[in-house]
Amino acid sequence: MKNRVRDLRGARDWSQATLAGLLGVSRQTVNAIEVGRYDPSLPLAFRIARVFGLTIEEIFEDSDE
Repeated sequence: MKNRVRDLRGARDWSQATLAGLLGVSRQTVNAIEVGRYDPSLPLAFRIARVFGLTIEEIFEDSDE
């Protein structure tokens, strides 16, 4: 699954640790999501979308499409 998390985080000048704190996950989890090594659960995807003020579809893209 492709995503825009790194770009969105960078545009806000947030560190991975800052985003991790906002999401209630580890910095390693944020890194794994950014590099596509981990697909977040649906509840976490909703939290990510809420933090950035976007919809899930605006952040995540099915790589099979």
